[in-house]
Amino acid sequence: MGIDFAKELKTLEDHALLREFRTIEGSQGTYIQINGNSYLSFCSNNYLGLANHPKIKQATIDTINQYGWGTGASRLVSGNMTLHQKLEKKIAEFKCTEAALLFPTGYMANLGAISTIVSKGDIVIGDKLNHASIVDGCRQSGAMFRIYPHNSVNQLESLLQKSSIYRRRLVVTDSLFSMDGDTAPLPEIVNIAKRYDAIIMIDDAHATGVFGKYGKGMIEHYGLEGKIDIIMGSLSKAIGSIGGFIAGSKCLIDLLKNKARPFIYTTALPPAACAASLAGLNLIQEDTSLIDKLWKNINFLRSRLSEFTNNISVQSPIISIIVGSSDDTLNLSAKLYEDGILIPAIRPPTVPTGTSRLRVSLMATHSEDDIDRLIAVLKNVGFLTHKNKL
Repeated sequence: MGIDFAKELKTLEDHALLREFRTIEGSQGTYIQINGNSYLSFCSNNYLGLANHPKIKQATIDTINQYGWGTGASRLVSGNMTLHQKLEKKIAEFKCTEAALLFPTGYMANLGAISTIVSKGDIVIGDKLNHASIVDGCRQSGAMFRIYPHNSVNQLESLLQKSSIYRRRLVVTDSLFSMDGDTAPLPEIVNIAKRYDAIIMIDDAHATGVFGKYGKGMIEHYGLEGKIDIIMGSLSKAIGSIGGFIAGSKCLIDLLKNKARPFIYTTALPPAACAASLAGLNLIQEDTSLIDKLWKNINFLRSRLSEFTNNISVQSPIISIIVGSSDDTLNLSAKLYEDGILIPAIRPPTVPTGTSRLRVSLMATHSEDDIDRLIAVLKNVGFLTHKNKL
């Protein structure tokens, strides 16, 4: 008897969990085209607006002309190229580590690092709201996997106190949580982990290019350079390119080259993608005005929302507007879409049941008028009511 895929899809539809694509016609930016219409986008991780930057496009074109597009094989066979090594050197310098290793995606970087570092006989301890790629890496590693309530350093310490029987202890957390927009208490986590001789790994994907004066992420924001054992990052968000990386000691990187299955058994990133990442990193290092503009927008949205509610926290370019049910969230998203604003509904299993939400993402390229338009539409659809009318 065959699997009834149609029945499974119907179940998803009945619970307002069926997902469908919207096709973007043209480039990624503040405004995007869908079905010939223009929409103001508040859902991209393109935080600095670099995905369509002229210098990144030109670097890619020049590199294709010199190196072609594909790499033909994995890095360990014949796919290792000059630009891979140049980019890894740049990332290591950027993240203040000895070395770095590229992966085709951030998901693969987390999977590869965690499943290499810990295995049966070890324990990995993570935040309840860690990204799915972290969770999958922990599960596939074979290590004992324990979670602590979101940002609870007391529960983290309690788990570490009971972990002495394990060969190796790994503490892993997002630095900036992608669905809630809040940050991990990294200084406290570092102190506790060091106290129990645990390895510390952070997923800095959404903080890279966003936090710190020079966009180096949470290590710069908190002054933790040299104190985090393993830093995972993404090149596909604020950097405006594609790919993920692990940064750390030379011994760590050499181990990953030899044992990380998502690195060993996949074709290398195209050299043009590496050129785009190099151009993106150079842009934010040479001119911090994009980071400054992003934070100006974050503070402006915070001030506008404070006119209506104190229940929406704004700590980063990710603003989580929790609606509740999947149906209500889909309806709100549809109303915004009708008014020309694209913010897709985020529903389980991406977020816990009962916490479906709109995930607003700010970019440096948004104007104050764009943000005012978002507020006006949220008011018009009845989601925001001015405080003096509450």
